[in-house]
Amino acid sequence: MATYSGVTPRHLAPLVHLLGIVSMVLMALWTKCFRGGYGLSGSGVFNLHPLIMFAGFIFLSSEAIVTYKILSGDKKLQKRVHMIVQGVAIFLAVLGVTFAYKFHLDIGIQNFYSLHSWLGLITITLYLFQWILGFMAFWQQSVAKVKRAELLPWHVFLGLAAYATALATAELGLLEKVTFLEKSESPPLRIWSGEAMLVNIIGIVIFLLGAFVVLTSLIPRSRKDKGYRDLLESWALCFESHEPIGCCSESGTRKSLVNRN
Repeated sequence: MATYSGVTPRHLAPLVHLLGIVSMVLMALWTKCFRGGYGLSGSGVFNLHPLIMFAGFIFLSSEAIVTYKILSGDKKLQKRVHMIVQGVAIFLAVLGVTFAYKFHLDIGIQNFYSLHSWLGLITITLYLFQWILGFMAFWQQSVAKVKRAELLPWHVFLGLAAYATALATAELGLLEKVTFLEKSESPPLRIWSGEAMLVNIIGIVIFLLGAFVVLTSLIPRSRKDKGYRDLLESWALCFESHEPIGCCSESGTRKSLVNRN
């Protein structure tokens, strides 16, 4: 296979890191300076919800995806870092939901009625499933090599689907909060106010961050990408030679993910 020499994950990683830091700073600025800061009661406890959820499912999850692509060296180190960072992200997300749940209980608002909350629960479920699948199949390697190779494309797909759902949930959360402030707060938030424009900017940065993270995860490395593309190539070779999947991949130059994961 020809060596890829175009834009690589290492070229895009600094931009992803920068967008992640900028988005975290903007989120902290909004919740601290415009929404009154943090606490364990009243609006303070609710302000912890977007900050912590964002830190987990947007910032840390982005870092986990990109780090797996650019981290060089031992494959097990890549897996370990990816798994730990995603695990912390899930913990922060659960903590963030807890803060929102407490705030709603304190002031008598119904929980889990909006599309934002439904997508949030779906996101947490997908991330938990992904983490458990990754731990059992690729870290503990409790399934056969051929099965791990077959699971890898689905693990990649579900991971990106979960990440996209997290992005959509964050954007919906921003829209829901601003709409509530414009309709229910006294005095209402003006549509061209500094706070409203800041929230719009946060939403745009989230979109850009997500787009570049997905791009980073899909483009190959400078050498032949040792990802799910190798699996598809291996399958094609097997079909051409009429050999069972997993057999031809272990011979000669036809090594595939069966031996790498």
